[in-house]
Amino acid sequence: MNAPNTEQQALIRYLEGRWSEEQVRQRLSREGRSGEPVFDGRSLQFHPENWSLMRFALRWGLRVTGLYERGTRNALRLRVRRHHLRLPGLPAPLAGVRLLHMSDLHLDMHPDFPGLLRKRVQPLNYDVCLITGDFRYSTTGSYLPAIDALKHVLEVVDVPVYAVLGNHDPLAIVPALERIGVRVLLNEAVLWEERGQPLALAGVDDPHYFGCHDLERARDGVPEGVPLLLLSHSPELYREAAEAGYLAYFCGHTHGGQISLPGGIPVLTNARCPRSYCQGSWSYGGMQGYTTVGAGSSVLDVRFNCQPEVVLHILSAAQRGDVNTSVFP
Repeated sequence: MNAPNTEQQALIRYLEGRWSEEQVRQRLSREGRSGEPVFDGRSLQFHPENWSLMRFALRWGLRVTGLYERGTRNALRLRVRRHHLRLPGLPAPLAGVRLLHMSDLHLDMHPDFPGLLRKRVQPLNYDVCLITGDFRYSTTGSYLPAIDALKHVLEVVDVPVYAVLGNHDPLAIVPALERIGVRVLLNEAVLWEERGQPLALAGVDDPHYFGCHDLERARDGVPEGVPLLLLSHSPELYREAAEAGYLAYFCGHTHGGQISLPGGIPVLTNARCPRSYCQGSWSYGGMQGYTTVGAGSSVLDVRFNCQPEVVLHILSAAQRGDVNTSVFP
């Protein structure tokens, strides 16, 4: 095994006590030097979204048909979705807590997007901000443009911000995120308190591509009886998370398809799980989940039949027969 270079050594020191040197080097080795491959030899999966020829063909086809400009306008029609999340056994002091959930920001994809996101977030009332990965668009090159854009957005956010990394995010982005006030959860948990009642927020590393997630380690140290909520980039851990005792699961990654058929039927979801877990609210066992369609765009800065969103989750205790519903402003 080669000795770590200067940049790797700095990252190992920064994450000391959170990740071991071996874990850091494993994550970095999976990042590679060229971003995500078209074909992943580890999982034996084909990733057409990483194929530059496909991106060119899609862009060309949309321009020829006159749909490209319409798609870019759709991608900037960012809405706020209010979602009433009813959780069994939720302690009374936590009823009414509001969680702002953002995902798949891809902040360097379109120059107008960071300002639009800031405008949508600024008037909202919430207690905690959750970001479930994919801060940048590219899987290679500098992440600093995304950091600068996020810093601009967070100027109007005055609550704690917790996040996990996505499949577009290198491990090296963690120090930069934490310098601007984003606490990144790397298979770890934090306790947040409201009116004397603690709530545990746990987060895992991206399970879709990097595979360095650890659900059990993420809940280490969480006291018995404290409600445990999970942040994950993708919904692919739904079964394991429910079995591990998580009460709720927040994620994104799928973009809801981004380019969908009429009726919101996604062409692709890019997730190794049933489609019923790839968009909106869902449940598995005793765990409630929500997969946001995301705020930003990837591959192309277009959307069809899939409006981008940020989600305001409003917590309440579940009663018999309750169903989680979404209310559109």
